[in-house]
Amino acid sequence: MGFLQDPPQLAHPYREDPLLRATLRRALPPARLAAIEPDLQALGDYAVMEWKRANHSTRRKPVLTQWDAWGNRVDRIELTEAWQEGPHITTQHAVLAAGHEAHEHARLEEFARVYLYHVASEFYSCPLAMTDGAATALKASGNKALMERALPHLLSRDASTFWLSGQWMTENAGGSDVGNTETVARQDASGQWRLYGRKWFSSAVVGEMALGLARPEGAGSGPGALALFYVETMDGERRKPELIIDRLKDKLGTHELPTAEIHLDGLPAWPLGELANGVRQVAPMLNITRTWNAMGATASMARALSLARDYATRRSAFGKRLIDQPLHAQTLADMQAEFEGAFALSFEVAHLLGRVEHGSAQPHEAALLRLLTPLAKLWTGKMAVKLCAETLECFGGAGYIEDTGLPQLLRDAQVYAIWEGTTNVLSLDTLRALAGDNFNALCIAIEGWLADSIDAQARQAIHKALHDAAAYLQTHANQRDTLEAGARGLALTLARTTAAALLARHNAWGAQHGHARAGAALRRFVAHGLSRFSTSDATDTALLLGPH
Repeated sequence: MGFLQDPPQLAHPYREDPLLRATLRRALPPARLAAIEPDLQALGDYAVMEWKRANHSTRRKPVLTQWDAWGNRVDRIELTEAWQEGPHITTQHAVLAAGHEAHEHARLEEFARVYLYHVASEFYSCPLAMTDGAATALKASGNKALMERALPHLLSRDASTFWLSGQWMTENAGGSDVGNTETVARQDASGQWRLYGRKWFSSAVVGEMALGLARPEGAGSGPGALALFYVETMDGERRKPELIIDRLKDKLGTHELPTAEIHLDGLPAWPLGELANGVRQVAPMLNITRTWNAMGATASMARALSLARDYATRRSAFGKRLIDQPLHAQTLADMQAEFEGAFALSFEVAHLLGRVEHGSAQPHEAALLRLLTPLAKLWTGKMAVKLCAETLECFGGAGYIEDTGLPQLLRDAQVYAIWEGTTNVLSLDTLRALAGDNFNALCIAIEGWLADSIDAQARQAIHKALHDAAAYLQTHANQRDTLEAGARGLALTLARTTAAALLARHNAWGAQHGHARAGAALRRFVAHGLSRFSTSDATDTALLLGPH
């Protein structure tokens, strides 16, 4: 037999990830790290096992069976093996419950688990994100009865009592523009609220509960008149008949995730709070799910890079291994530097979230979290697509072959820039977050991160980018259309500048602990440029989009 190429092997994503281990060593007290390390080891083991299993089995998609053999409507969904294992893995290793423990490091410890589990979970992490968001929204609502009913299930560490929660917002009439919601809530003769309408994108239809937006009958138009409702989806082992699954979506990626179009035909529901301002009640949920999105994007980049690095040591061309080819090594190093910036920002948001939730944050950090959450989500989402595409090139033709499992990395990465707000939606949200004193909060944070910086050139580049952003905001303060047209460039610039400052902080810590590679990541990242401002001339835009 002729030559056969060795396939890439996945490095253990905890034991063999010096970046993750250094980050946790820097941020966590030794006792906390020791307490969570068994879970991190086990989740890394699961990721390696799942990668091997996926490459030795036929990939499957969930299957919807709407009717049984005797004509009964059942809407039964058959799930993949990883999804069937999801409740056990989640509860055994506290993937979700850890984030709701009563200490400031809870969210960081949770998202370290998410980072390790996400890709291996086959996007079971998507409903976990919504479950986490639902638990957070329930706590914020103050609705004691619903909290007592649902929270023990959502945060359970026992697979037999664990519930997933859906998030029913998107409808045909509007995605991000939820003000066009057509679902109606009506009270029956007994006073029970019931939901009627169609939800176009439900990514956790297999869950036991959901939070959904609906317009109480007789309420006015617009988003302010919407209310947020709690629903349960199951009667014992059977799905409630008022919840009808029309079909499963045939998507570009996330194939194992059963995303459904559903009809609600009188599904019993309970208001989470007042019968208005439901969009405002969704806000605590969005902070959580957007953080999950950023961490998922970062985890996908980590998986792609791990495989590309390993393959470069196994594949030879023109008499040398790829890792020994100067241009290929340069490409991998550039990818690694960009990834480390994304990693730094995602993990800072996770840690900041925990500190804010538990009242241990500094005065400026609540405003900082409001700004960094959309920045992390929008930038890492775009980065994941770019880096996963570059990874496929690192494999040549093999990167285009389905059997290798590599194309799935790129297909799945595309969801990060779409779910929970597209890049443009998040860029406009960033503009709103910059109102008031939030930009000043970012400046305070960056100065703190740079306090011990040992790289003068990086520090100068960070200050210049921050100054340019401030000047841009001031120059166009009274030109709303211009600000909005340039919002994407502004947001990407701020994300990169923040990431660079965090890399500088890590470099200072690394130098004290003998880790020279942190400085290499900082220098390479800054050399790629921090500014991403783009031309926003309205006349040119009209000419380019006008009749050809």
